[in-house]
Amino acid sequence: MVATRRQFLKSAAALAAASTVAPALLAEALAPKPALEISLAQWSFHKALFSKQMSNLDFPVVARQKFGIGAVEYVNQFFKDKAQDQAYLRELLQRCRDHGVKNHLIMIDGEGDLGAPAGPERAKAVENHYKWVDAAHALGCRTIRVNAFGKGSASEVQQAAVEGLSRLAEYAQKANLNVIVENHGSYTSNGEWLLATIKKVNRRNVGILPDFGNFCIRRATGDLYQGECVEEYDKYKAVKAWLPVAKGVSAKALNFDAAGNCVETDYERMFKIIKASGFKGYVGIEYEGDKLGEEEGIRKTKALLDKVMKVS
Repeated sequence: MVATRRQFLKSAAALAAASTVAPALLAEALAPKPALEISLAQWSFHKALFSKQMSNLDFPVVARQKFGIGAVEYVNQFFKDKAQDQAYLRELLQRCRDHGVKNHLIMIDGEGDLGAPAGPERAKAVENHYKWVDAAHALGCRTIRVNAFGKGSASEVQQAAVEGLSRLAEYAQKANLNVIVENHGSYTSNGEWLLATIKKVNRRNVGILPDFGNFCIRRATGDLYQGECVEEYDKYKAVKAWLPVAKGVSAKALNFDAAGNCVETDYERMFKIIKASGFKGYVGIEYEGDKLGEEEGIRKTKALLDKVMKVS
């Protein structure tokens, strides 16, 4: 009888607390989770953030209030000096909680090459990422996105990246975090190279973040990073191969036609592949175009995702 009464009081308290939450957010929280959910990648607002029209603290609030999106993906460039600022991280987390926003991942750039063939350089890069693992954990994220860059031959960088990712993943595992690599240029834009690298790491918390862009594998200059792209890897082939180890999807869009379809990627075709794979998780809006304002570009990308995720 005592246990039953305690259960009743617990339930009553939970209901009382829930009644203070906005009805729309409560309904969202109680609704069954679909296989695919939309998140908003912070890079979609890179112009507003770099120009200081928006702050990193504003971002999750804007995602919820302007777009009705309840999950966000940060870019470390926009709070680079705050990774170890616990007061700042608590404030950011509180804003998310106040607006019913979940922190999904942090995209990490500029912390060194995890695929650097030189051991000391690679070790330093791994250690540089530790603070972001800690920050992601403090914010309630599930994942960090990293790069597997390095200067050397494809085999040299791959061997180094396997070691660097393995070391970082071991540290991240303690915080129950995933480490995922995006096709972000250089060798990572080659579907076979990236998948082989992840398979060699062979850890459950290491995977891929397929991006619908960034598939250049040969440039006119011969440089891995700069110059006109003269050959691209087949994006549909790559995404299909990567989905079994994917822990998120980055839905990039730059331009739209009159019907609201993405010019660069056939979203209907892509989402047939995604759904057929059985992938479950977040699909992040990453608008990166110049012809539309950032808000309009985000809205068009979201409308397209709403359409194809429903019917594909």
